[in-house]
Amino acid sequence: MDWIKIIHILCVMGWMTSIFAVPRAIIFWRREYERLGENGPLGDLTFRLYRFSAGLSVIAFLTGLWLAWDWGFPVWVLVKLAAVLALLAHYLFTGRLVRAAQRGEFPYSDRWLRVFNEVSVFGAIAILWLVVVKPF
Repeated sequence: MDWIKIIHILCVMGWMTSIFAVPRAIIFWRREYERLGENGPLGDLTFRLYRFSAGLSVIAFLTGLWLAWDWGFPVWVLVKLAAVLALLAHYLFTGRLVRAAQRGEFPYSDRWLRVFNEVSVFGAIAILWLVVVKPF
């Protein structure tokens, strides 16, 4: 079971990196697009990071369910799962932003994207608190 935990933590770390980095990268992608008039290397890198982390999120989710099953789905795990689903919604919306950026559409301001980026930090803190404290 320790290997499942290790794989879970590793994949969560990779997914979280994308959750934190991609919205911020879109800000710089927009600047690059305005300068070049087309998608440049930063856009390609941002898309690849998002796509790669999608696989990590699936592995993290499956290993998390495996661990939860082994633990008998205690209440704190169910609350954590709800928080993870909220972060998943954030991630999927980020994917919509990436697809729009690939078409040269940047519908939100830099400030909006920064706030959107910080929302995920609060979600991650809530999940970490649930894992460490196990309040339920």
